[in-house]
Amino acid sequence: MLNIDLHCHSSISDGLLTPAQLVERAAQRGVEILALTDHDDIAGLAEAREAAEAKSITFINGVEISVSWRGRTLHIVGLDIDPDYAPLAEGLAVVRAGRAQRARNIAAELEKIGIQGSLEGAYTYVGVRSLIGRTHFARFLAAQGYAKDVKSVFKKYLVKGKPGYTPHEWASLDDALSWICGSGGHAVIAHPGRYDLGKNVLSDLLDEFCALGGSALEVVTSSHTPEQMQHFARHANNRNLLASCGSDFHGPGESHFDLGQLPEFPLGCTPVWQQWESTVNAELID
Repeated sequence: MLNIDLHCHSSISDGLLTPAQLVERAAQRGVEILALTDHDDIAGLAEAREAAEAKSITFINGVEISVSWRGRTLHIVGLDIDPDYAPLAEGLAVVRAGRAQRARNIAAELEKIGIQGSLEGAYTYVGVRSLIGRTHFARFLAAQGYAKDVKSVFKKYLVKGKPGYTPHEWASLDDALSWICGSGGHAVIAHPGRYDLGKNVLSDLLDEFCALGGSALEVVTSSHTPEQMQHFARHANNRNLLASCGSDFHGPGESHFDLGQLPEFPLGCTPVWQQWESTVNAELID
């Protein structure tokens, strides 16, 4: 199987490495096909593509869009998108505009429990100010000793039911898929095992996702157990959805899987990259 990573983040959103540094690390770890999928922004794609070409890595334009669906936050990855597609760029700009207000809300919630200066502290970890997110707060809080590491900060402060959590309305599922599919890309439900989805709710989500033109489920990803990979592989096959894979790499020491470290797909999956004959060299697909 090819060494493929279709979900990772640079310093344009909440990763630790610049797009070029991310590609360099991918090359060192033997990645052959790479997609950069920063949160709600495509500003790093040109830099990453140039670096990938220099390393003979096949590069796929990507993005990860924050979506609100039935009171839940979901992430939809767009792969093989056209970054020049105006509705996509305009839609992402609207999503980014809401991040600043959410950040102020998070800081206000943290202040209620005596944590001062979190907004200014979080911004010190941000590469692009419009893309401030929970990870930047987590890095600040970990550095200040409120928890032992970024993952622990999330569990203690930043998830639903914890003192730093604040709800936020992101893009609709309909809008996110219209931007991705309208640009010629493939829409993928990122890390479905991370969401609080019972059997019936998952079925409803997949029904709607498929009806709106969704293409794939992220079957292999760092937050999925082997059992979850098998589980979502079955869902993909039952719905005639393609299967995607990605490390969700954010930086050394912060991710379950490094770039190029993904396990193989469960048997029977149809990989999403088989649809990219116009983008990926046919010799690689074979």
